Amino acid sequence: MIVLTIMKIVILDGYAENPGDLSWDGFGKLGELVVYDRTPKDQIAGRIGSAEIVITNKTPITGETLKQCPGVKYIGVLATGYNIVDTEAARAHSVTVTNVPTYATDSTGQFAIALLLEICHHIGHHDRAVREGRWENCQDFCFWDYPLIELAGKTMGIIGFGRIGQTTGRIAKALGMNIIAFDEKPNDAGKAIGSYVSLDDVLARSDVISLHCPLLPSTKGLVSRDTIAKMKDGVIIINNSRGPVVNEADLAAALNSGKVFAAGVDVVSEEPIRTDNPLLKAKNCIITPHISWAPSESRRRLMDIAADNLKAFLGGHPVNTVN
Repeated sequence: MIVLTIMKIVILDGYAENPGDLSWDGFGKLGELVVYDRTPKDQIAGRIGSAEIVITNKTPITGETLKQCPGVKYIGVLATGYNIVDTEAARAHSVTVTNVPTYATDSTGQFAIALLLEICHHIGHHDRAVREGRWENCQDFCFWDYPLIELAGKTMGIIGFGRIGQTTGRIAKALGMNIIAFDEKPNDAGKAIGSYVSLDDVLARSDVISLHCPLLPSTKGLVSRDTIAKMKDGVIIINNSRGPVVNEADLAAALNSGKVFAAGVDVVSEEPIRTDNPLLKAKNCIITPHISWAPSESRRRLMDIAADNLKAFLGGHPVNTVN
């Protein structure tokens, strides 16, 4: 008689990925599934228990956790970034770790432009002003409270010209912007959108700087007092890559002095944002709560790829491995 072993699958923090509008059936078909909305750090090992498969988004998996849960064979990260997993410890314990590298390319590029357009037009503010009665009581046929900016003819400098950077560049180019970019690995797809230049050229020539680089030792604090000093007066900075790429105190100071005209950020150095984050009180800074990735289409794509990653692992041919 053949006995089939059913793998136990634990999803530690499923709510952000699926607050109820998607289905976990893709995972449920692959094993005995338990889904937690969120998992406190002191309950991680207990909730994993004897499970062989662990799915996590932002719940950390440390070497100590793996020691306490020796049955774990696979960790699937519901994101592109995988720094929440100790990949060296996972390798030492023969645990395969996978991520989802390309699910939110379009939505993240779209969101970068949305931040920029909000800075240029302050649509939300003016909508509220109309509803408060300011237009009906206006002596003229129109009014505006902020400088309004036309992007055509201006230069966008993109730092990190991979898939998302190039998507952002294509949209900006369609708006009539000139595109220059810095990336350590130029390619033909990027050359079709804009010109590769040095980092110093991006800093000096750009009217808008959009950050799309990964968080590495070389990119942490990339936007700082020193690099801001090399930028044009009145530059606009967009960041929906990783929060620590920006030194937030230095950016806040530059916003308050007027050196940087405005910033739009969807990520910060510590999330959820702390009440003492200097950007909260900085002038002309739009902050959104890390939602570039969150359209239902992107999250559905993320879930499908993550389930396919697990299916490939169970079939003996893992894909999207990071360790």
